[in-house]
Amino acid sequence: MRAASLDAQDFLALAAERLRPEPPHLEDALANPRGDHSLDNVPLVYPLNPKPAAVLVPVVMRDEPTLLLTERSAHLRQHSGQIAFPGGRVDPEDDSILAAACREAQEEIGLDSRFISPLGYLDAYLSTTNYLVVPVVARVSESYTLDINPNEVADAFEVPLSFLMNPERHELHSREWKGKVRRYYAMPYEERYIWGVTAGIIRNLYERLYAS
Repeated sequence: MRAASLDAQDFLALAAERLRPEPPHLEDALANPRGDHSLDNVPLVYPLNPKPAAVLVPVVMRDEPTLLLTERSAHLRQHSGQIAFPGGRVDPEDDSILAAACREAQEEIGLDSRFISPLGYLDAYLSTTNYLVVPVVARVSESYTLDINPNEVADAFEVPLSFLMNPERHELHSREWKGKVRRYYAMPYEERYIWGVTAGIIRNLYERLYAS
């Protein structure tokens, strides 16, 4: 299905029907994890023992919904300058995947939980850096405010969901990784280059809500 235009009510109806109501169990997620490795059928070496992580997939409830993304600060040691969802490693103090995603959103961009209403979960995504990322899809009030932490985030911006849910925008790019050429999804938008784990999670959102 090509998502040429989307409205908020259609998105919410599909989210209620097709998103996971609970985060995936670790055992199930590790049995056959989603990730960039699946594009090239790269075999996984078990045991995986990935680090647990959570990201917020914030859908801003405008007349035509948008996805709120961040640009990571250029001075960060890992993934500097990349486009990302608010999120990070799950801490022992976090009560849940949802709590971790909301905490990271507050710490990174000052998105308060009062603006966030969780809708459900996507399949876990295994990154090449050995994080098992659980995406929390949530509606965000269009009246949200931000207080960006420049130590972690350079900018935050919105992309129309209709753009990201159009499979014609899901390009397959490649680059060398540890001596081998690996493919990954990329969704260039204006001057932004959305790729890697972020693009992979967006692709998974499309497949779960709109591909069937």
